[in-house]
Amino acid sequence: MDPSHGPASHHNETGNAVERTDSRSTWAQFLSWLECVCVVTFDLELGQAIELVYPHDAKLTEKEKTSICYLSFPDSYSGCLGDTQFSFRFRQSIGRVSPDVGEDAYDRDAPVTLQRDLGHFYGYVYFRQVKDVSVKRGYFQKSLVLVSRLPYVHLFHTLLQIIAPEYFEKLEPCLEAVCNEIDQWPSPVPGLTLNLPVMGTVLQVRIPSKTDKPGGSPAKHAPKEHLLPAPTLLPTIHELDLFKCFQSALIHLQVLWELTLLGEPLVVMAPSPTMSSEIVLALVSSIAPLKYCSDYRPYFTIHDSEFREYTTRTQAPPNVILGVTNPFFIKTFQSWPHIVRLGDPRMAGDLPKQVKVKKLAKLKTLDTKPGIYTAYKTFLQKDKILIKRLLKGIQRKRPSEVQSAILRRHLLELTQSFIIPLERYMASLMPLQRSVTPWKTPPQIRPFSQEEFMATLEHAGPHLTSMLKGDWMGLYRRFFRSPNFDGWYRLRRREMTQKLESLHLEAVCDADLVGWTKDKSEVEVVDLVLKLREKLTKAHRQQLSVREGAVDQLEGCVQTIAAALPEDLQNVLHRHRP
Repeated sequence: MDPSHGPASHHNETGNAVERTDSRSTWAQFLSWLECVCVVTFDLELGQAIELVYPHDAKLTEKEKTSICYLSFPDSYSGCLGDTQFSFRFRQSIGRVSPDVGEDAYDRDAPVTLQRDLGHFYGYVYFRQVKDVSVKRGYFQKSLVLVSRLPYVHLFHTLLQIIAPEYFEKLEPCLEAVCNEIDQWPSPVPGLTLNLPVMGTVLQVRIPSKTDKPGGSPAKHAPKEHLLPAPTLLPTIHELDLFKCFQSALIHLQVLWELTLLGEPLVVMAPSPTMSSEIVLALVSSIAPLKYCSDYRPYFTIHDSEFREYTTRTQAPPNVILGVTNPFFIKTFQSWPHIVRLGDPRMAGDLPKQVKVKKLAKLKTLDTKPGIYTAYKTFLQKDKILIKRLLKGIQRKRPSEVQSAILRRHLLELTQSFIIPLERYMASLMPLQRSVTPWKTPPQIRPFSQEEFMATLEHAGPHLTSMLKGDWMGLYRRFFRSPNFDGWYRLRRREMTQKLESLHLEAVCDADLVGWTKDKSEVEVVDLVLKLREKLTKAHRQQLSVREGAVDQLEGCVQTIAAALPEDLQNVLHRHRP
């Protein structure tokens, strides 16, 4: 019998890993939401510098601090006076100890697009620049930055709107009080509605779960408790105003969706970090529930640690989406295949002026007009009915949130029409449940065959759920070469492998293991106990989903079998307990 297969994997934590000190264990609740809060200021001698990090013992490497400094201020070309909010994303330092993926219940239950980012941090910025004669440069310039692994863009920017203006007036004591309040929040648990008190306000939010129906109406919030003050209900923690983001490119949505789906190298040039970051995040979210698996930077500057890596001319542009505001980037990115250049939204009559698709050759070094500069031809035709509906909505002054809901539903249905045939084919690769027996290793998942998949499209293709005409097969062939397909396939295969492991574990639990040992040698029985223990360890580590009581039942069975062995062998097994 071989109820287990393959040794357990172990996380290799390098010696130079960035460890958290014991003192941070007191910040457990805070850390489930944020890594830290930073204040970045402009120093006449040092330039941009971190003035304050809270909690004080937050472990940021020098490289991470430098990234936060440079990404927390708009560049001088943006001319941002007053208050500005935007987002950025930067790579974590090599060697940093990430949370243990295998034991993170949040990631197990959250939608794949909202899982914690284990390789990057998000920065959510509230920047203030106002005239101040008491300062040498004549301006007060400061940013309050929330650093997190969670992509809760709407929640964190709402939080900043509450705390930043107050902080700029009252400074550090105010920030310390806010961090202590956040440390009293319950952890984000997918599927739960939470009340989050901060500075006299209570934000009520629902954390999305992977079991939510995509595109379903927002789940009802918890029954009203008698809270004082009455909570402010946030309809979403992560969604953007898609209509506002795409209003000047509505007629080219199909181009933008396909470029994002295929993970093509794409630069978004905008007049402000607010616009660049919102559009990059909107593009990434446009293919939900599919996860965008390449790198993306909502706001990217020449000081970014990956600047050289991403702008080298010696190799093809990488599969990333970059949001930039510095016009000199046009020269840097001249070799890139797709550039979206946006200006401040302008109206043409009562409709937003729409950008045009232009040839890359028309990309001028400095005076580049707004447009989508690309030679890309879409595989699918644009949805003219959607465009007419949205433009009519503008004329009728339909609220932006309603327009966004129409747009989001269209993008969701388009992505689902594309992905459902892949999901259906992937499910057919799963071995039949009756082939899972306790006396053999779990059967293998059949390999993915592109040609076999293509053959299924005639009878079970996207035409069953989408009215859009075009070369769907060509789009699939191009998708197979993209990082998004690779990420999707790896995730699905891992989920299917875990499902097989769960089925096998349940089959082992149901088997008469004690009866099997009756006529077996002591060596075979010891081997069985060791393999069963390894299987149980794996089940705990991977948090395999099995029926209630199955693992306890198997653990009891293992103890019974071990207790029937001679004492000397029991001692050996005791010494080898995992």
